[in-house]
Amino acid sequence: MTIKPLIILPDSVLRQISRPVETVDADVLRLADDMLDTMYDAPGIGLAAIQIGVARRVLVIDVAKEGEEKQPLVFINPEILASGSELSVYEEGCLSIPDYYAEVERPAAVTIRYIDRDGKQQTTEADGLLATCLQHEIDHLNGTLFIDHISKLKREMVIRKFTKTAKMRGSKAI
Repeated sequence: MTIKPLIILPDSVLRQISRPVETVDADVLRLADDMLDTMYDAPGIGLAAIQIGVARRVLVIDVAKEGEEKQPLVFINPEILASGSELSVYEEGCLSIPDYYAEVERPAAVTIRYIDRDGKQQTTEADGLLATCLQHEIDHLNGTLFIDHISKLKREMVIRKFTKTAKMRGSKAI
């Protein structure tokens, strides 16, 4: 298992739409394990494969509280089947947009279908932080960032700030 470098805003890779995984094989499982290592090292509670430059529909999540035993979850080809009508607001952050946080309103509960590590199709219902995290990471698979859910003015300010920083580093812009 390997800790991979994170793709940081404004890198255009973050806007790519990830392609489905055809078969859960050793490469996909290795990718998931590398993603978990990278997420824990960052540290974060969720990571989509595109955030390490791999345009595959794989995401990992662990919403265990600090001090609790790790509860790593792997979702392959996740899709939202249904969203609850009740909304909730969480202050979201992103490993690809370091040190920036904003309140985002999303459905409080979702039902998702995905493939697990064993290659079996699963359906699960999630609410609270897990529902928010799933929606955030699935957005990544579709080339959407959490800043796309905030006001245009705030989003443009964040993009400008990260673009300026990237120019100093010599990165690709969105």
